[in-house]
Amino acid sequence: MSNKSKDQFKLNRCRKNLRREVGRAIADFNMIEEGDLVMVCLSGGKDSYAMLDILQNLQKHAPISFRLHAVNLDQKQPGFPEDVLPRYLESINVDYKILEQDTYSIVTDKIPENKTYCGLCSRLRRGILYNYAESIGATKIALGHHRDDIVETLFLNMFYGGKLKAMPPKLLSDDKRNVVIRPMAYCKEAEIERYAEMMEFPIIPCNLCGSQDNLQRQAIKSMLQDWEKQFPGRVESIFRSIANVSLSQLADTKLFPFAELRKGSHPGSDASSDTTSAEAAKVAAHLAAEQQRLDVVELI
Repeated sequence: MSNKSKDQFKLNRCRKNLRREVGRAIADFNMIEEGDLVMVCLSGGKDSYAMLDILQNLQKHAPISFRLHAVNLDQKQPGFPEDVLPRYLESINVDYKILEQDTYSIVTDKIPENKTYCGLCSRLRRGILYNYAESIGATKIALGHHRDDIVETLFLNMFYGGKLKAMPPKLLSDDKRNVVIRPMAYCKEAEIERYAEMMEFPIIPCNLCGSQDNLQRQAIKSMLQDWEKQFPGRVESIFRSIANVSLSQLADTKLFPFAELRKGSHPGSDASSDTTSAEAAKVAAHLAAEQQRLDVVELI
């Protein structure tokens, strides 16, 4: 097999893996439905490029009909290459819009020097995109977050916010106006990186504002990468735990009625009730029935 054939084989396998995971996430969370207009948010990074590419591919083969509309927000960061995304989007024949809003000046004016801009920047960006989505009648807003982003967010919230939450694959925005989906929720970042390299996407780095060094997320990412090297599969296991929650085994009194627990009681309706206890109860009942049968045999 020639080197060119090997490269094509690797590309096809990588695309197949990503398509499978994106398709599984869409099905599991009912992300895209018949007639949807999906607004695909592009940052110019590897994740959003891969998301758009995979969604375009799935659009051709999906059993339902849906439309894609790609959107990039030009926030007027110094040095932002304004021609890169329009040229790429025209080359792949996708409907798109470049929004222009000078949020960079707002952020640099409000945030002290040597502090990260990301928090305020993301809130401003989200508001602009949500308003635009509503104006065009988009039924879904697709973001390019992947599995590793979700796990990193889980630890960020635990370590720095004291909360057990991450990024849901699908959510209704706080103002109830938009449904946000993350089709790449099951995809590994390493797989996306390989795909982006082989596809030669015109990557625009997210460091134009100079605020990306020493972020808390980078520290979490480094920690998880070290864990993954030492214990392969750990990140995947952590991600699976997000979808396998037992409220009765945590300590949130708002979500589980611990105060109502009494001997023999069945409080609340813990949707993720303790399956271990349920199985133990089944075994105990089986053993009791078996003992009763033996007692009857002995009497006979």
